[in-house]
Amino acid sequence: MSVAEPRRIVLFRHAKADWPQVTDHERPLAERGRKDAAVAGRKLVDSGIPIDLAVCSTATRTRETWKLAVHEFPQRPKTVYEERIYEASPGELIALLNETPDDVRDVVLIGHNPGIQGLADILSGRSEGDAGERMRRRGFPAAAFAVVSFDGPWKSLEPGVATLLDYWAPSE
Repeated sequence: MSVAEPRRIVLFRHAKADWPQVTDHERPLAERGRKDAAVAGRKLVDSGIPIDLAVCSTATRTRETWKLAVHEFPQRPKTVYEERIYEASPGELIALLNETPDDVRDVVLIGHNPGIQGLADILSGRSEGDAGERMRRRGFPAAAFAVVSFDGPWKSLEPGVATLLDYWAPSE
C-alpha cells in the first residue's frame, strides 16, 4: 500500500467490567459488557473499515471485549496482545502506534480510559459531521469507539494530525 492512502485507527475502549476480588488487570467483563462488546463488534463491521491489525491490551476485560467483538467480523484480522497498552498515556499509545508497519492501513486499538479518550482528543485536530460534538457530550463510556484518519506513514502520527471521522457509544 502507498503511504499516501489515508490510514484509520479505531480507538476502542473495553466494555463494562465487573469488580470481583481480583487484581485490576484480571477484571473480567460484566454481563452488560459482554452484550455491549458484541454490539460494538457489529457496529465496527457496519462501519465498513477493513481492519488489518488489532492491537489489544493484555488485561482480561480488553481481551474478552475483543474476543466478543471480533466474533462479529466476517474475517478475523491479525491480533497482537500488547502489555504496554495497560495504563498507557496518550503519548505512550502514539509511540506504540508509530511502530506499526507501513503495509498496515487500518488498526483497531483496544484499551482503557483515560488513555483511549485522551488519544482520541489529542490526535483529532478536526472532526467530520457531529462526531466531535457527540464524543464531547457523551465522553468515552465502556465499549465506545472513535475512528480517526490521518495521511502519511505511521511514524508521522502525532497530536493534531488526524480527523475524527466517527464516534459510537452503546447508548448512541
